[in-house]
Amino acid sequence: MNAHRILIADDEASQRSTLAGFLRKKGYETLDAASGEEALKIVQREALDLVLTDLRMPGLSGIDLLQEVRRANPEVQVIVMTAYGTVETAVEAMAAGAYTFVQKPVDLSALALHVERALERKQLAEENRELRARMGEVDGGATGLIAASEEMREVLGLVARAAPSRASVMVIGESGTGKEQVARAIHLGSPRANKPFVAVNIAAIPETLLESELFGHEKGSFTGATDRHTGLFERASGGTLFIDEVGDMPQHGQVKLLRVLQEGTIERVGGTGSVEVDVRIVAATHQHLEDLIQEKKFREDLFYRLNVVRIEIPPLRRRKADIPPLVEHFIKRFSSVNGKSVKGLDRNALDAVMKYSWPGNVRELENAVESAVVLARGEMIGVRDLPNPVRGVNGSGPAGTFQDDDSLSLPERVEAFERSIINHVLEETGGNQSETARRLGVSEKAIRYRLKRWEQTDEFDRA
Repeated sequence: MNAHRILIADDEASQRSTLAGFLRKKGYETLDAASGEEALKIVQREALDLVLTDLRMPGLSGIDLLQEVRRANPEVQVIVMTAYGTVETAVEAMAAGAYTFVQKPVDLSALALHVERALERKQLAEENRELRARMGEVDGGATGLIAASEEMREVLGLVARAAPSRASVMVIGESGTGKEQVARAIHLGSPRANKPFVAVNIAAIPETLLESELFGHEKGSFTGATDRHTGLFERASGGTLFIDEVGDMPQHGQVKLLRVLQEGTIERVGGTGSVEVDVRIVAATHQHLEDLIQEKKFREDLFYRLNVVRIEIPPLRRRKADIPPLVEHFIKRFSSVNGKSVKGLDRNALDAVMKYSWPGNVRELENAVESAVVLARGEMIGVRDLPNPVRGVNGSGPAGTFQDDDSLSLPERVEAFERSIINHVLEETGGNQSETARRLGVSEKAIRYRLKRWEQTDEFDRA
């Protein structure tokens, strides 16, 4: 493994020597410069991972050098050092793109931690760039993945590292967070990218048909089986099979899935022989499978087979930095589709969108933007163009609090109150639908039914 290369820029020779000796002992390769101008020449001709620069140097200052580094290669991280530890200086350095800001005399133990984390950030940026290049996208268009927040950049970093392997991946996240998009990104970043990507939602298939859908069946194997049916595993052979809501898989289906993972073969329903399949599995669920294992509803051995790499997607309410670029992305798409010239959200609409809790996550945001684009009266989307829940109507306002409306009928007001309570408890539990159901004394199925119904209502209630 090649050592990371760090440039030390400081007009004090003793400081350069101390830092260089310390960093070399940590396994890093160092270069040094006695001025900003000398450092800039090194930046322009050498491949670097990190620049450690004094803030105040004769000639080109540390801030000037930082700006030049960012122009030359934004992935190179910069740590600024200064004896003048004012808040204003720190803000100036961070605003210019510094990874962090340390005061002199430098605490070497703290510096080592800063350097390690800065280099991790650079590696993550490189992995994200490589993943986007493999997918042939720069804005999430192919997969719908947009990562402005630190949380989603970490997700994309995991995707980039996992994609080239053969390992099974478990994607955890609430409904609407983009689990299938993550699965597609893994597929597109893998050597299987030119092979089939097949998706199946276990919850959407009747239990009696599940085995036939997954593994296929032979002609005459049951009433109505008039022809041989090729299952999803065979269709995905050579590529990736995305199994959504794997926590809903019945026990007999779990046994057969485990066998496929162990042996690489399937048996069609009614068949007498095995069929070899080469399939990479990406599974997903919004449920806590560890709880289902304790309840004897999910096989522990299957869990460990599927959970080789675990990727957890945070809900949209915990990564609000992603909302503005997602909104921009959806506005461009739906403006083009609908022949509109919508440019963006006005200030009040953006404020409403940022304050709303988005229980339906990215899927709900996408639906809301599509509705707003269709209803927009001009180039800018206003608050009145947004769906009722986002505007704070019908009890699903930005804070998730109940807002009574005398114009509504009693059933409508009751449902609005119910919706506000469920959204509030979902926020408290971090989107855990099982825990929300437990606290409210209802079944998880009842919670899932209501969330799905409200999502569909929001999609069609455009006025």
